[in-house]
Amino acid sequence: MQIVRHSQQTLKTALISKNPVLVSQYEKLDAGEQRLMNEAFQPASDLFGPITLHSQSDWITSHPEAPQDFEQFFSDPYRKIPSPDKHSIYIQSIGDILKFLKKKKPEDAFCIVGITMIDLYPRDSWNFVFGQASLTDGVGIFSFARYGSDFYSLRYEGKVKKLKKTSSSDYSIFDNYYIPEITSVLLLRSCKTLTHEIGHIFGLRHCQWLACLMQGSNHLEEADRRPLNLCPICLRKLQCAIGFSVVERYRALVQWIDDDSAGTPGATPKHSREDNGNLPKPMEAFKEWKEWIIKCLTVLQK
Repeated sequence: MQIVRHSQQTLKTALISKNPVLVSQYEKLDAGEQRLMNEAFQPASDLFGPITLHSQSDWITSHPEAPQDFEQFFSDPYRKIPSPDKHSIYIQSIGDILKFLKKKKPEDAFCIVGITMIDLYPRDSWNFVFGQASLTDGVGIFSFARYGSDFYSLRYEGKVKKLKKTSSSDYSIFDNYYIPEITSVLLLRSCKTLTHEIGHIFGLRHCQWLACLMQGSNHLEEADRRPLNLCPICLRKLQCAIGFSVVERYRALVQWIDDDSAGTPGATPKHSREDNGNLPKPMEAFKEWKEWIIKCLTVLQK
């Protein structure tokens, strides 16, 4: 195992910048927010740790790319931000990919994200991706396909004998397609990928600073190691992009975990296609993350 560890000064510069304007902007943050984000460069922090690499197939090793600090994020000329007339995030169940989403994007959408059970790969040289996003078009896609506990034990056989073109409103091709049971692990994995792809649409590149939601992942084991939370550097980027109180955000996340989770069944009937507006919300896998958020709230509210 290899640990990617940056110096305190490197992390501090990545978070705050040496640009006087951005330093001043940081100093105007709420004292609690500064206290939490400063944990990024505290060696003894139990909230934010270094990135660990477990194999040569992990993302950073397989896909080398330049890191993005806050100043680079802030100065990116291609970064888009929400506006009064483009302020909504749409989640669309689909079978086609990014071009389809671009055509379906509502006028008031800042972005639209598709979800599918079809396994995804962007080109023949890739084995698969969990998700993909276009920063310039405000569209993204992610797949549940590999998140079911039985995906790797099932076999999909047969070949398409004749190309069949269907209209964008015809979903019959997906009849009887694989649907996983809704477990807390599937929900946790899906939340990670969905929020990771939306983070890209807001202009956040892959994180190479600390263990973070915005780390790339090349396989399921690496995706599972990735935390659901943003590191302080990426948290500042997102806060800059859309504006929010970190305390209010974290309180809302705890409430989301707690709401409607008690007494719900652990899973839906396996591969059920029943149209049920009250789907279960199993949250067992979120327990550790909830405890982490409560620790952050303690720091924020000192």
